[in-house]
Amino acid sequence: MCGICGEFRFDGAAPDADALARMTAALERRGPDDSGQHIDGPVGFGHRRLSIIDLSSRAHQPMIDDDNRLAIVFNGSIYNYPALREELIARGHSFKSSGDTEVILKAFAEWGTDCVARLSGMFAFAIWDARAQSIFLARDRMGIKPLYFTQDAKRVRFASTPQALTAGGGVDTDIDPVALHNQFMLHAVVPAPRTLLKSVRKMRPAHHALIDRKGKWDERRYWTLRATRPSEHRDDEEWIERVHDALRTAVKRRLEIADVPVGVLLSGGLDSSLLVALLSEAGATNLKTFTVGFDDQPEEKGSEFEYSDPVVDKYGTDHHKFFVPNADLIPRVPEAVAAMAEPMFGQDAVAFYLLAEQVSKKVKVVQSGQGADEVFAGYFWYPKIHTATDESGVSRFANRYFDREHTEWLDFIDPAHHTPNDETRTQISAMLDSIDADEYLDRVLALDVTTLIVDDPVKRVDNMTMAWGLEARVPFLDHELVELAAQIPPELKLRDGGKYPLKRVARGRVPDAVIDRKKGYFPVPALKYVRGEFLGFMRDILNSSASRNRGLYQQSFIDRLLDAPESHLTRLEGSKLWHAALLELWLQTHIDTP
Repeated sequence: MCGICGEFRFDGAAPDADALARMTAALERRGPDDSGQHIDGPVGFGHRRLSIIDLSSRAHQPMIDDDNRLAIVFNGSIYNYPALREELIARGHSFKSSGDTEVILKAFAEWGTDCVARLSGMFAFAIWDARAQSIFLARDRMGIKPLYFTQDAKRVRFASTPQALTAGGGVDTDIDPVALHNQFMLHAVVPAPRTLLKSVRKMRPAHHALIDRKGKWDERRYWTLRATRPSEHRDDEEWIERVHDALRTAVKRRLEIADVPVGVLLSGGLDSSLLVALLSEAGATNLKTFTVGFDDQPEEKGSEFEYSDPVVDKYGTDHHKFFVPNADLIPRVPEAVAAMAEPMFGQDAVAFYLLAEQVSKKVKVVQSGQGADEVFAGYFWYPKIHTATDESGVSRFANRYFDREHTEWLDFIDPAHHTPNDETRTQISAMLDSIDADEYLDRVLALDVTTLIVDDPVKRVDNMTMAWGLEARVPFLDHELVELAAQIPPELKLRDGGKYPLKRVARGRVPDAVIDRKKGYFPVPALKYVRGEFLGFMRDILNSSASRNRGLYQQSFIDRLLDAPESHLTRLEGSKLWHAALLELWLQTHIDTP
């Protein structure tokens, strides 16, 4: 797990070494263990390393393959690299290191761009092919690892964060109005390739691109999720057993492929508790688990210790509980926002940031339960969508998921940033129509897993953990498990309140109280119920001279939100006031100059 960046010139000039150094330095928190740069003709690569696999200097990056005249910078973990290494050795390749980075290099030398389809894991990487004078960029199937880029007639630059690109200079930070529409319709999801900044784009998940010396891109999708039933009949028990096998394999892969100890972020919910159980079955010893809690509010408890403690007792983990009082929480919000590559509305981003800070003092790798609700239909809106058979097209989804109507967005955003049409509805409609699926909910779940969660919980966990040099692995997004789950009939997933296959696998392994509890969310009550000090915090942001001078929002709409902050909620129960304040704070943090 690392931070990567680079520049490829098309104009005959050498890469800007100073800009490359600034870009690399901006990625230090993603890779605190080592740093490296490499310039070869029109290409410059930068790398910050978090040492997880092959801790020796032989795994230093940028990694150079002199025999094949290749160079790579890589962020991620390849879980099937030992098997690929053996296959490549049998094909005549030799290795100087014992990790996964060199395996990607040799795989590219052997199979070219087709190598990506052979990789199982999370990854974003760039390979410079000096013979072909081209760069190859690739991103993993589920978009777990980020890859941003900016391009003009002279060069393309890429990096793990937009902030590294802006550190290099020459980046137009004007806001993309379509992305702004996405931001406030899809609770901070801006689907690739857009970002909020007009000139910064991101590689689509499950895509790779070959860029030649003239700047021409050959971008292709190498994996597609299909949500259709298999030709052979499977009864419920066979589905459950297949899920158990696939999940057990996913967890074991993410345990064994590391040369450092692996822990678990234990929230007290079904997903992370099941990970602890399966890790124990896989032979993990002295397993470290971590839970964070906050002050209660009248409407909600601030911790789930009552659910995580029984899991700890059952499996005898080396458990670490952290409690963060409200007095310590709100002052840390700007820090968490500073760690956001893109603005994120999810309240648990701050919780993950504070938890990762403590976890990073104990381990370098953790497994986390992100993705389970989307893969196995655990959220409350899925059954509502499934039963809304009287509606058709995108409306069936949008009426239960979009944060607001387009007309409200027009009242909210200053006309200078308006899009005349409901851009998000048009985009999502096209995406849903493009998915090969048997039923409408199959289509929605596939969209969620491949697009929407990429830029919500998945990005959130990556950003908040990597801010502390901590690698988070997400077994529920193992692509083989996702492919299997996409075939399961919606009725089986939705049974018993959702995530029925996981509940069946968990029964007997996880305490019943955890399995049968009402669906919960990572609780941060002070950030959910907008009152007191937190309300003042948001009022100060939105009434600041920076916000008023920016003129992004119509002040009359902001005043309505501030007058009744707890009355303006999205369909998914998010605070519209928090959404507005968070984006403004992100812009003040990352875009405004002194």
